[in-house]
Amino acid sequence: MELRHIRYFKAVAEEKNFTKAAEKLAIAQPPLSRQIQDLEAELGTPLFIRSPHKVTLTEEGELFLQYASQILDLVNRSEEELKEMKEGLQGTLYIASVEGCGPRLFAEWIAAFQKKHPHVQYNLWNGNTDDVNSRVTKGLCEIAMITAPYNTEEFHVLPVYEEPWVAVIPKGHLLYSEENAPVKPKELLPYDLLIPSRESRKGEIDKWFEKTGQMPVIRGRVAHMMNAYELSLHGVGISIYPASISALIRDRDVCVRQVDHPDAHASYALIWKRNHTLSHVAVEFIQSVQEILLLTRGITELK
Repeated sequence: MELRHIRYFKAVAEEKNFTKAAEKLAIAQPPLSRQIQDLEAELGTPLFIRSPHKVTLTEEGELFLQYASQILDLVNRSEEELKEMKEGLQGTLYIASVEGCGPRLFAEWIAAFQKKHPHVQYNLWNGNTDDVNSRVTKGLCEIAMITAPYNTEEFHVLPVYEEPWVAVIPKGHLLYSEENAPVKPKELLPYDLLIPSRESRKGEIDKWFEKTGQMPVIRGRVAHMMNAYELSLHGVGISIYPASISALIRDRDVCVRQVDHPDAHASYALIWKRNHTLSHVAVEFIQSVQEILLLTRGITELK
C-alpha cells in the first residue's frame, strides 16, 4: 500500500463519485478506478458500494476512512513541521466567526500572531452561530468564535469576551434617548422587535420579560448585524443585538440603549472540534490567544 492509494481513496470517499474525485486529483478516471481496485484487493474487502452515478462507503470503508484521515493528517503535520524547522511556522489558518466583537478580536489576535509568525496565511469566514458551528463540525475551519450557548460535548470551548445586549432605536421613536440611558424590558413591550436569527436566541430574550407577564412582539429575525442596524434606522423595529453593533452607527439617527436586565449579556468563546487533530498553526494560535487573555485579565485585576 502506498500513500497515493490512501489519498485516492479519501478523495473518492469525500466526492462520492469517481469522476469528480479524478478531477480533484487531476488524473484520469480509469487509472483512479484501478488504483482503488488494487487497494481493495490488498485489503481483501470492498471499500465502496458502486452505482452508476454515486458510490457509498461499505462498513469496512467507513473504518478505513478513519485510519486514512489520521495517516494523511500525520503526513501533512510532519511535512509542515520539517519545513517549519527550516523556515518558521507556515500554513493557512482557517477561521470562522460570528459578527459582534468577533472580527475585532480576531484582527487583534492575528496582528499579534503575525509578528511572531509572519509566514502564516489566514482564511476568515463570517456568519451566524449556527452556520459557524456547522463549518467547524464539517471540518471547513479549525477555530471559530461563537456566542453562548455552547456545545461542550462536540467542541472545546475557551471563553474570551462578554458584552451587554442593547436596543437600537431610531430617532423620533418614543424610546429614543440622546443620553443612551439603559432601557428596561417592560419599556420595550409595546414595540416591534428585531432579534438575531439563531433559534435559541428567542428563548433567551423571552426570559427578560417573564416578570412582566407578557411576551415581546418579535417582528423579524435577522442573521446579520448590518441588516439589523439598517432596519432599525428605517423604522422597521427596535433591533436587539450585542453592543458591538454600536460600531456601525454613523450619526445620531439611532441611539443605542443597554438592556437593563441581569441576564442581558452576550458571551463569546473560541471553539475547536473535539477528537480532531489540529494543525500546528491552529495549536500555536490558540496558545497565543490564551497568553493574550491571561495578560489582559491580569492587567484588569491589577486595576
